[in-house]
This record gives sequence, C-alpha cells and structure tokens, in this order.
Amino acid sequence: MSEPFESAKERPAIPNRSAKARVLRWPARAIALAVLAAAGGTYYYTRAHGAPSVAARPPALVTISAPMGRDIERRLGLLGQFSPVRRVELRAQVGGVLTQIHFRDGAIVKKGDLLFEIDREPYEIKLNEATAVLASAKARLALATRELARAQELQHSEAGSVQNVDQRIAEQRAAQATVDSANAQVHDARFDLDRCEIRAPFTGRMGSHLVSAGNLISGNRAGSGPTTLLATIVSLDPIYVDFDISENDYAAFQKERQGQAGELSNQVALSPTGDDSFSRSATLDFIDNSLDRSSGTIHARATVPNSDLSLVPGGFARVRLVVSNPEPVLLVPDSAVLADLTDHIVYVVGENQVVVPRKVEIGDLRGGLRVIRKGLSPNDKVIIDGIPTVRPGAKVTPQEGAIQYSLEADQIASAGPRS
Repeated sequence: MSEPFESAKERPAIPNRSAKARVLRWPARAIALAVLAAAGGTYYYTRAHGAPSVAARPPALVTISAPMGRDIERRLGLLGQFSPVRRVELRAQVGGVLTQIHFRDGAIVKKGDLLFEIDREPYEIKLNEATAVLASAKARLALATRELARAQELQHSEAGSVQNVDQRIAEQRAAQATVDSANAQVHDARFDLDRCEIRAPFTGRMGSHLVSAGNLISGNRAGSGPTTLLATIVSLDPIYVDFDISENDYAAFQKERQGQAGELSNQVALSPTGDDSFSRSATLDFIDNSLDRSSGTIHARATVPNSDLSLVPGGFARVRLVVSNPEPVLLVPDSAVLADLTDHIVYVVGENQVVVPRKVEIGDLRGGLRVIRKGLSPNDKVIIDGIPTVRPGAKVTPQEGAIQYSLEADQIASAGPRS
C-alpha cells in the first residue's frame, strides 16, 4: 500500500515570494527617502537664508470716463470720379489744308481763342464769285424797277397797256428774287470762309492736337459726312463728381428728405486724391431716375467749384454725403474699442471695481473718436487707458479721465466702421 504523501526529500523546493517582494521594495523606499530628505534640506536652507515669499499683484491702474454724448448726423463715405460739365470734339465744318495751330497741347484756352486755321483762299474765291453775282442781280433789279415805273406812267397817260405793266411787275419781282438768291450765296460763302478759323467754344483745357499743319482735312457743316477730329476740349470750372449710392442708403436718404421742398441742393464734402481733409464742398444736383439692376445702386452727381483748376476729369475723390438729421450717439476713443472676431467690445468697470467686457455696435470716426450706436449707456465707466494690463473679471484701480472731441480731426479723411 502506497503512502498518501511523498516524503520531504522527494518534494521540490518552493521559493519564498514574500521575501522576494521585500527585497524589491527596498530600492524604492530608499529613493523616496532621499527625495524627502532633499526637499526638507531645501526648505530649511531657504528658511535659514531668509528667501522672499511671492506677494500678490496689486490691481492694475486704469483711466476711466463716461462716454461722450453728441448729436451727429449719419453720413455715407463714397468714392467719386470727376467728369467735365462740357466736353467737345473739335472738327472742321469745311475741308481744306490745315495751315496753322495756335495752341499748345494741354493749355488752358479762353472762349473765342483761335485754335486752328484752314487755307482760306478757295473760300475767298467763292465769296468773290458770290459777291459778283449779287452785284449783277442788283443791277437787273434796278433796271426792272425803272422799267416798271415807266410802264405805270404810260398807263396813267393812257399811252400804255395794263398788260405791259403786269409784265414789268413780273420782271421786277423776278429780279428781286435773283438778288435774294445772290445774297444767300454771299452769306453761304462768307459762312464757309469764317469756318476756316476754328475757335474755342468755351474756356477749358485743350487735349493734344491729332492732326498736324499741312494735312488735308475733311469737314461737313451738317455732320452727315466724314469729318476729321482735330482735338478735344473740356471745361474745368465748375466740374462734376459722379458717384453711386446703394439701394438701402438711397432709401434712407429719401426718407430723411420727404418733407423738404424744392430742388436738390444738398451739400457734399469732398477729399480729392492727395488731400488728407474734406476741404472742398459740392452741391448735389442730380440723382438718376432708376436703379441699376446689375449693381443695386443709383447714380448721383454733384457740381464742384474749381476756380483754381486743380481738379481734372477722370480723377478720384472721397465723398461724404449726409443721409440723416443729427441724432444722439455716444463717443469713445478708438483705442478703447477692441475687435473680437466679428464683434467689437469695450471694457467697463462694474461693481467692486471689476472689469466687465461689453459688446457694442460701432459707427465711423468723428472728431477722432469712434461712434458707439448700441451697447453702452451714458453712465458706463469705460476704460480709455491701460487696457493692455486688464482682463475680464479682474479688479482694477480706476482713475478719472476725460474724452476730447477734435474738430480738426473731424475734417481728416477718416475710415468708416471697422470690420
């Protein structure tokens, strides 16, 4: 009968697991003790050498002010282009050889100044022929008049017949008609001769001459045949500025002016290219009768005095057009308005001197300040200086400041609302 248990000598030796775990824990414990010892040493070292402790930061110092209230009209900023009131293409009414040019390209000429001369000789010959025909017709008329008078005397003395008198009357009337026709031919010849001199139709600036002296040019008084373009002339004083108004702005413009009577006489401010201020004024005197369906705008035009002739057709200018009566708005420094993606915010100091962001709706610049249309009240304390040192929810130390409106800055060509 076999034994139920094997003998101790035959059983394999089982390692002591708890002893092995204890052996592995000793290095970890040693490292932890070393770290604690180092931390403790550092603590006692700093305490012994008196290392300074970190103090709490004081509230930031900022300047605050209530928004400035002002009545300001709403106005549009548009881009306009100058165009001449009058522009004429100079063409000859008679043909011939161009003999002289009496102006410099680009010069200012006065109304009636001689510009071009065409060879006069052919037209002088024509005038002389017409004058000779007129003289012959007048001689025949004088003869017919005398013969009529003699025939009438003979009739009164019963020596002449009525038939003879009637014949002389017809001859006298025919002679008169011939004289009238000859007079017309003389006038026609003199008209052509006078058109050999081409003069300025108005005061303006000349373009470059397109035909040189010595060329044979064609002309036509009725304009039905081919003619030669000699040059162009444009008027400069006054001058037009043309611009387009969007449909929405035009609707607001019309709404504000429903109660006004009379023709349009609205003042428009201009800032020509190269001018930093809106130093020129114009009078709005024309608005088109329909909207452009492709662009959704309506064309408008203003007349600008240009006595110094500094504005030229084709040049550009910034246009300010008032579209509403003055309305109350709030103003803050432009530097106090911060862009936040598609919105704009300003910082105000609320209760317990805590910074609170406020979303606002802005307008254009006026007097160096930004117009705030919505989002602020007149009693808000807006941070106008020290903004980089604050953050929403933080406490600040406010000090009172003041907002200044600059009439000089209001004349500067400033930008519209920021995006």
